[in-house]
Amino acid sequence: MVGYEKLKSEYEAEGISVFAGSVDNEEHAEEVQQEVSFPVAHGVTREIADALGSWWEDKRAIIQPSEFILDEEGKVLSGTYSTGPIGRMAAEDVLILIQLLKKRAAGG
Repeated sequence: MVGYEKLKSEYEAEGISVFAGSVDNEEHAEEVQQEVSFPVAHGVTREIADALGSWWEDKRAIIQPSEFILDEEGKVLSGTYSTGPIGRMAAEDVLILIQLLKKRAAGG
C-alpha cells in the first residue's frame, strides 16, 4: 500500500482514487491508515471474499490479495487474484495501465 502512497500526486493528477480492505479489526486498520492517505476498510469477511470471487485462506481466516481497477461506473477494467502473498498489482504498473486506457479512450 505504501507504493500507492508514494505515487499519490501522480494518482491525483489522473483523478485516480485508491481504497483498501483488510480482515484486520478496526484498531489495526487504523494503524495501517496512519501510513497512507486513502481509506482502509476493516473486517473483510469470508462472505465478502466470496462475493469478490477471492481466495479465502481458512487456516488464518484471511483474504488473499484481490485487486481491481474500476472505471467511473464501477466496471472492472482489470483485476488480479492471488492464492498466496505473491501477485499484487504494482502501483507503478497500475498508473501506467490507467494512463494507457485513458489515451486509448481519447483516440490516441
